[in-house]
Formats: sequence, structure tokens, C-alpha cells
Amino acid sequence: AGYASPKGYSLVDKRLFMTEKWFEDDYDEKREKCKVPDDLTFKTKPELAAEMFLDIVAKDNLLFNYIVADNLYGNSPTFIDAVESCVDKTYMVSAACNTLFWLRRPVTEEHVYQHEGEQRSKQVLAENEKPAMRFDDFAKNLHNVFWYKRTVSEGAKGPIEYEFTKRNVTLAKDGVPDRNVWLIIRRTVGKNPDYSYYISNAPVSTRLNFFVWLSGIRWAVEQCFQECKSGLGMGEYQVRKYTGWNHHMLTCMLAHFFLWHIKIALDDKAPAITLPQIRLLLEVVLPMKTFSRKEAIEVVKWVQIKNHKAYLSHRKRKLGLNLSGDDLLMDLVMR
Repeated sequence: AGYASPKGYSLVDKRLFMTEKWFEDDYDEKREKCKVPDDLTFKTKPELAAEMFLDIVAKDNLLFNYIVADNLYGNSPTFIDAVESCVDKTYMVSAACNTLFWLRRPVTEEHVYQHEGEQRSKQVLAENEKPAMRFDDFAKNLHNVFWYKRTVSEGAKGPIEYEFTKRNVTLAKDGVPDRNVWLIIRRTVGKNPDYSYYISNAPVSTRLNFFVWLSGIRWAVEQCFQECKSGLGMGEYQVRKYTGWNHHMLTCMLAHFFLWHIKIALDDKAPAITLPQIRLLLEVVLPMKTFSRKEAIEVVKWVQIKNHKAYLSHRKRKLGLNLSGDDLLMDLVMR
């Protein structure tokens, strides 16, 4: 989970997604070896995101007004229900191109039917109502007069421009009308444009420029991952235990926050300085320790011992032997 403000941006929470098979009985031993908490259960990525969001809201130590996310979460009822539970927050999340909707809320009627000898009823579209349409079909057939060119931000190569349009629509769920939302469509400028789709619970009176601004906020979250992976080692880890992953992620998040803290402190003297440039300065200001001969030998000795213990552990598990590390070492020596 990322947080963006006029001062900067940072990662503020994390969850490890584990596939469903990890929680099957066949994985009991593997979960124990990897120190997975006993009370952890399978959750989808949108469920983990909703959990993080509600946890941030409950702690009430971060001020925010808006929520942005990509279409994995925009298409999740679980995540949308979580963000809509905060009635004072506005969300604008990406949605899939095949999302179904109506420009006008259709009329429904009650349909009574028999199921296993029991009379039931459900809401269906009225006979004369048209079926729902897809986001992409609507966007590609929309006349150019309804598109408005706007500058989203100033990039390294100049202004970044897109064309936008918006409509107040009713989403479809199981063939009947669901929630009313704003549909915001963004497309690239030029021939053969690429389209992006967003939904939002913003008030009906919301102007287009607000959505243009909000569409660019998620860039800050993408920057968090790019900066953490390219310069702080977020993707460079080899851990075997659940706690190891959490410790590594937390260390990267703290390092990223530390660099931003320095950037904010230098804002008056060096407003254009970037995080990679700050990291370069720190490498000069904080030189690595110079080891004496004895210290270097001790470091090498420590690494060799750790590597050998790891080798013995892997070999023991691979051979299925119930021997201690010392017994296995003696067995290898005897051979």
C-alpha cells in the first residue's frame, strides 16, 4: 500500500500473497518449516488489499481523501465494498474493458419461478430494456467531439497529454443494475489510441479536471516500487521463511522513507534532486568499512561456516536422514 501527498510518496503497508495450495493439508510441514503463522488463512490479492485499507483506516494515523488502484482491485466487489464503507472517501479505480453498464438505470421487474418445488423470485430486466454494453464498445464508438485533451503531468520529455471523457453510469451485476458510478475513459492521443477505464464514487457535480488529476496519482505508487526495486534491493532477496520476507520488505520500505526524509530536508537547497542522486551522495558520505587482515579472515570464516551449515541442512532433507548436523558431518568424514 502506497501513500502520496504534496510532500512525496512512500510505501506504508505490505502483505505476502500465498497461493491457495499453501493452505492445504499437504503443505502443513512446509508451512511449519517456513514459519507461516498458524492463524494465517488464504486470501486473494483484493482481500489482502481490503484488509490493508481497513487497517489503515482503523489506525487513523494517515490523513487521506482519495483511493486509487488498478483493475485487479477495481473489479473486486470485496475491495470496492471496503473503500465504500468509508463514506467520506473518494475512490477512482481502474476497471476492465469488458465491464458491463447502462448509460441510464434500466427498469427491472420481479420474476417468480419454481425451484425444487419451492416458489422463488428474482429481479430481471423489464422486457423492453436494452442489454448492458461494454466499456470498450462504448468508448470506441464515441464521437471525437466528446473527448477533451488534458495535460496529466510534466514528464522528462515534456507534457504528458491524454484525451478524457466521463459519463454517469449504472454498472451491471448478474444481468441487473448495481451501483451508480462515474465512468472515466482515458485514451492516448493520435491514431490507434490505447484506452484506460476508471470508475469513481465522486459526487455527481464533479468536474473532469478532478478526474484528470486523480488519474495521475497512482504514478506515485508505481514510483515507490520502481525506486525500491532499482536502488534498494526490494526484488533481490532469497529467503525461506515468512518472517524473512517481512523483514526484507520492511527494511526496503524504511530505506525508501529515509531517502524521502532527506529529500524533503534538502528541498529548499536542492529542489530538483532525485532519490537515486541522494543514494549516490550517501555512498560518498558514508564509505564502507575497511577491514583489517584479521577481521577479513573472521568474516570469510563466518561465511564458510554458514554456507556449510546450510549445505548440511539441505543434504539432510534431501536424503531424508534423521541425523544431527554433527552426525552427518562425521558420516561424511568417515566416507
